[in-house]
Amino acid sequence: MIAWQYLDYLGVAVFAITGGLVAARLRQDLIAFLFFCTLTGIGGGTLRDVLLDAPVFWTQNESYLIICGAVAVLMWFTAHIWERLDKPIRWMDALGIAAYCVMGAAKALTFGEAYFVAILMGVATATCGGIIRDIVAGQPSAISQREVYVAATFAGATAYVVVHAFALGDNWAALAGFSVAMLLRGGALTFGWSLPTYLPPADRKKKKQKAD
Repeated sequence: MIAWQYLDYLGVAVFAITGGLVAARLRQDLIAFLFFCTLTGIGGGTLRDVLLDAPVFWTQNESYLIICGAVAVLMWFTAHIWERLDKPIRWMDALGIAAYCVMGAAKALTFGEAYFVAILMGVATATCGGIIRDIVAGQPSAISQREVYVAATFAGATAYVVVHAFALGDNWAALAGFSVAMLLRGGALTFGWSLPTYLPPADRKKKKQKAD
């Protein structure tokens, strides 16, 4: 339980760092840094709790807000250094979404929600903070990128719910969900994995003709 709590704090910090990077690239002031770090750090979990009609997690524990504020100040002075750490940050982000897709699904199940709702809550917890950040910043979001990202959280949340449904133990369910999400996201980072994209029939025909 304590390990999950610290992992939760780490995930918020990592997401907040990505928010700070966006603010830095947009050349924003310190207040905007606070806004983007906080929005990204706690946005997904906030949306989950609102949809579940649950107490919003950071109103019960102000540590999350303190973490986002501390990261914002840190990024204000060191964003230029973090810009050079793109690959490590992306791997840290992968750890964050793998953990949060499990946490979100688990919380939904504790509130008695149906399995499909739990899966969607897992996806929302892991990705919506970043998606809202990108929309506010006016840049392409995770939904629009071809590289496996949202799909990894969907698969991870699904794995957690399936193992949980078979009553194999919450620890095994959490391990399965985390591992599946991390495997898919890690594959995307390492090998550029992506899902097939839609092509109209005419474009498919042209593609086939070129291949022939």
